[in-house]
Amino acid sequence: MGLPRCRRTGAAVTALAALLMIGACAEEPAAGRPATGSAAAAPKARDGESVADFLHRTLPAGASGTVIAARGDELAYCGGFGTADRAAGTPASCRTVYDTGSITKQFTAAAILKLEAMGRLRVSDRISRFLGPVPADKRDITIEQLLTHTSGMVEGLGDDYDPLTRDELVRRALASKPESAPGKEFLYSNTGYSLLAVIVEEASGEDYEPFLARHLFAPAGMDATGYVLPRWPRHLVAVEYDSKGRSQGRPFDHPWAADGPYWNLRGNGGMLSTAQDMFRWHRALLGDEILPARARQQLFAPRVRIPGHDDSYGYGWAVRETPDGRVVWHNGGNDWSLAYLSRSLRDGVLVYWVSNHAYQDGKWNLQDQEEKLTQGIANRVRAEGN
Repeated sequence: MGLPRCRRTGAAVTALAALLMIGACAEEPAAGRPATGSAAAAPKARDGESVADFLHRTLPAGASGTVIAARGDELAYCGGFGTADRAAGTPASCRTVYDTGSITKQFTAAAILKLEAMGRLRVSDRISRFLGPVPADKRDITIEQLLTHTSGMVEGLGDDYDPLTRDELVRRALASKPESAPGKEFLYSNTGYSLLAVIVEEASGEDYEPFLARHLFAPAGMDATGYVLPRWPRHLVAVEYDSKGRSQGRPFDHPWAADGPYWNLRGNGGMLSTAQDMFRWHRALLGDEILPARARQQLFAPRVRIPGHDDSYGYGWAVRETPDGRVVWHNGGNDWSLAYLSRSLRDGVLVYWVSNHAYQDGKWNLQDQEEKLTQGIANRVRAEGN
């Protein structure tokens, strides 16, 4: 998430911050704009209509990606639409690997809570405990404020693909002018989540991706999620396409370090995964495989209201109170791709969909269908379970 699409900063550009800044470029839609909750009416399920039939009726011609849905720990639907690689004619499938964008933030938040459960840190700790000498204007920033985007830290420090090292990220972030006093405002910050990735490394003594792989992904059975460690066959990774249908290559075809993206993106975006692994992530969050119950409650507790909207932000998740109970969600994307993950805490309905071609100039824009698509899938999953 980050700036509006008219000021692209790379693959971390997504929904919440773009929504808050939508007036800055009204002639062009913000990347991955989320639905605002009560403003959009959820589509009712047609009698007997399956998820597959709904998708066939709803998805625009030319879009491509994958959808997965579940009720609790039971898989309800998984299928691809369109192509993962047009030049090779590779169809999108449940095994296709996509960039999840800012959905990465929930992995970073879970890693922080895992470290708290391990006794390595407390979310109430000041960041100076792990980041060394901190200037006076940031001395009171806590880990929790980074998690909830209330630290006052700048949104970003440049393009996602700028060759920024970890040390340079910390130095530039600590030297940046605060956007607000710590704890005073919700101001979406990709930089803040990259600093959380640094804190994961400092508190654990491990690199960021290996820590997530060992303590989160492996226990959840997620063997296809990461930056570089899964070593996916190249043909399984989706090519991304811009709004004119031009190939932008695969995510790691852009400038990356040997161990993953540079630090403008690391920890806040760019994590690659499959629909199958996102179902495994959802299933792990139903039990104690990766986090104890108290830590999971911390993830999903509404902590700060998103200005101008009914939704709140927790730790790496947006939180929405609905007549059917609490729904937690997040999305992520750039000028090419878009992903959306929604979980109902009351009945365990998961909807995850991701597209490697989400925008087509003058024809369609999947961000405009986020609410219809997500709610439509969820309603049909619920109807099929009754």
